[in-house]
Amino acid sequence: MQLSKKTYTVQEATKKMEHYCAYQERCHQEVRQKLTGMHMIPEAIDIIIVHLLEHNFLNEERFAKAFVGGKFRVKKWGRRRLAFELKKKDVVKVNINQALREIENEEYIEVFNGLAEKKADSIKETNKLKKRKKLIDFLIYKGWESHLVYEKANELIP
Repeated sequence: MQLSKKTYTVQEATKKMEHYCAYQERCHQEVRQKLTGMHMIPEAIDIIIVHLLEHNFLNEERFAKAFVGGKFRVKKWGRRRLAFELKKKDVVKVNINQALREIENEEYIEVFNGLAEKKADSIKETNKLKKRKKLIDFLIYKGWESHLVYEKANELIP
């Protein structure tokens, strides 16, 4: 017995994608993947994406700003990680830079300092060099700029 795959008309798929985009900001790549998963043909995918763009369900600049705001505030990612993750989602450089400019420098440094201090306190390593390395690796992984990271690591773990 073969399971039949659900097929969608362009209208059904469009409605489904309107809900998908209204629920949460999406990038073009996510929408395209979702439609491909729904077994839509490339021509239909293009028609639906154009519809979503024209009706403002899909807006990559808005997506980039929401993504950056969320990941920065919740996961405390630095600019390098934010830019990298957006590039992986095929967001254009202009939108990435626009979104990154939304983060105030003062708030950026404040979040960085808070994160670094909290992490430094939580590392149970007694060897200063190992402890400093763990802190540096953690902050670099989170996408913070290396000059900030090394400066802070040397300040917190002299």
